[in-house]
Amino acid sequence: MGFGFGFLVHLLCSLLVLQRLEMTEAHGENIERGVYNMKLVRIYKDNHLRIPGGRDENSGKNLHEHSISHMNHLDPELNVFFYINELKVGKKMPIYFSIKDPSTSPSLLSKEESDSIPFSLEKLPYILQLFSFLKGSKQAKAMETTLQHCEFPPLEGETKFCATSLESMLDSTRSIFGFKAKFKVLTTTHLTKSITLLQNYTILEVPEEILAHKILACHTLPYPYTVFYCHSQESDNKLFKVSLIGEDGGRVEAAAICHMDTSHWDPDHVSFRVLKTQPGASPVCHFFPADNLIWIPVV
Repeated sequence: MGFGFGFLVHLLCSLLVLQRLEMTEAHGENIERGVYNMKLVRIYKDNHLRIPGGRDENSGKNLHEHSISHMNHLDPELNVFFYINELKVGKKMPIYFSIKDPSTSPSLLSKEESDSIPFSLEKLPYILQLFSFLKGSKQAKAMETTLQHCEFPPLEGETKFCATSLESMLDSTRSIFGFKAKFKVLTTTHLTKSITLLQNYTILEVPEEILAHKILACHTLPYPYTVFYCHSQESDNKLFKVSLIGEDGGRVEAAAICHMDTSHWDPDHVSFRVLKTQPGASPVCHFFPADNLIWIPVV
């Protein structure tokens, strides 16, 4: 069924037990948590957006200074990139995995509910009023950025969409893979509970390459309810399942992707700064956080 299948089951169950959306302060907290994922979308996507500075309020508390001091000058959240030749048993590398509490994460709406709420920049003033957010607030700015990201035109060779419900995500995925195609979802799964956001992880087993002729990656964006930004690029990519153990003993089955051709990427893409490389010089790989979904067709 693919690793991380339980996450899809969780999404389906959330859809069944969803209650009416309540306009409370919790929405503001959810949006602030979602800013991390907006950063990741900016990291992963080959475009002209830049990563804003700053640190997660908890990330600096768990740094292992003795072993990852060479990365301390970077935003801790950028510790997701690596070289493809590092995918070998025993390799140790610093990795940042965000930790979210599912009980406080944004709700997943049904298609009927999400379709009843406007989702466009043009309607942003009405949306802010609907969720009781002030214009110019942190939440309002995050929502505006999400809507902008969803309305950006796709890059050359790219297919993209934003999904505001599980049904709309599945419908759009079928349109990309083919309406008769079968597909499955992969995610990063935390096998044990860990409170350490950034630490050194060691690869335990030979990484397993997941063969797929098309890959659709979906990242969550900050919004009062769950919004997935999904994109598929017509380029040479390799998908891997990587078994990791952290210095604190935490186990992670991580999904990772390697972009084999970066020759057309923006020279200022943050991955080149992190890896000290340049467009076309080498593949760029990165790990996915646990709340991202990677859809692939079943061969």
